[in-house]
Amino acid sequence: MKTKYQYIIIGSGIIGLTIAWALRRARPGVDILIVEKENDAAQHSSGRNSGILHAGFYYSADSLKAQFTVAGNNAMKDYCRAKDIPVNDCGKLVVAQNESELEQLYELERRGKRNGSNVEIISAERAAEIEPNVRTYQKALYSPDTASVDPLQVCLAIKDDLLKQGVDILFGAEYLRHSASVIQTTRGEFSAEKIINCSGLYADKIAQDFGFGRKYTMIPFKGLYLKYTKNKTDIRINIYPVPNLLNPFLGVHFTKTVDGSIKIGPTAIPAFWRENYAGLENFHLPELLTILCFEAKLFLCNSFGFRDLAFEEMRKYYKRYFINLAKNLVQDIDPKGFTAYTRPGIRAQLLDKETSFLVQDFVIEGDAQSIHVLNAVSPALTCSFPFADFVVKKHVLA
Repeated sequence: MKTKYQYIIIGSGIIGLTIAWALRRARPGVDILIVEKENDAAQHSSGRNSGILHAGFYYSADSLKAQFTVAGNNAMKDYCRAKDIPVNDCGKLVVAQNESELEQLYELERRGKRNGSNVEIISAERAAEIEPNVRTYQKALYSPDTASVDPLQVCLAIKDDLLKQGVDILFGAEYLRHSASVIQTTRGEFSAEKIINCSGLYADKIAQDFGFGRKYTMIPFKGLYLKYTKNKTDIRINIYPVPNLLNPFLGVHFTKTVDGSIKIGPTAIPAFWRENYAGLENFHLPELLTILCFEAKLFLCNSFGFRDLAFEEMRKYYKRYFINLAKNLVQDIDPKGFTAYTRPGIRAQLLDKETSFLVQDFVIEGDAQSIHVLNAVSPALTCSFPFADFVVKKHVLA
């Protein structure tokens, strides 16, 4: 393998892969290397998320998420269909539980229409025609364009395409440090004209090594889903509650996966280190101490309602409570049908240390030598193709 490249991308999640995809199309002849610490692509958030292709109605109009979700939804569906990757076009209902949540439904509709999303407020009767098992108060928000895919299958297909297109990918190569245009990894040193950091859970640490992202730190949140194994027919559409728009989490909801299976989740449980998937797996003492320090501060000052969020999320470890939250969204579901947890994921959520608030949008920092994609959380999978084009055109090649 060569040691000198024009572009090196750190991280082979969906953003790193699609940025390589966009670079290859913008500059067909350039040498591109992706370095990845794991043994394959998309082993963390990109391969462990719900696989939902969002429709673009949650995000404020001035955000990058709003700018790219609708176009990304279409682009991802186009890619999947071209590659014969299954897409479940089942749609989504967002339901209200009381009078106070109705105005939030209308706010979501307003945001969606500003963002070009195909959404509408419908009556409870119309919602019941779409999903007979739904429970909502008077109205619901209907999004026919929400869909689901297998995110790992998507990422591995893009990886294979990149390899065929001459992009080098080096697995088992963990970033250690850099000196000027040279990065040191556990598999050697490599130099590039520009380095693009798409390292997800460690994006802030690598950015800070280059002198960027100083005001941020990563606070990991663990996402768990419970699978409904009784059947695939009790729910036929994604059903979501009205979210709290003050934080980036969407609440426990019903997801229809690409194969038609039903699951509920996710949790947003504060994790204690960045890869705190289960038990003491991947235990990292310095991360534990740093994260506990920030979480204790958030807990004491209750910034953005963190104390309440932490208590609420910890209760979701109790299976009955977790299931009861989902039961509020439907007329009838068998609690005994939820028998298996899916593989947990960690949300790489950025915290602004100056304001003590969670960052809601994607963040991009950098200079002529390096570019750093921070806070590439949901709907990063949905946004990935047009967002990657934007990063390449506006930051990498500028």
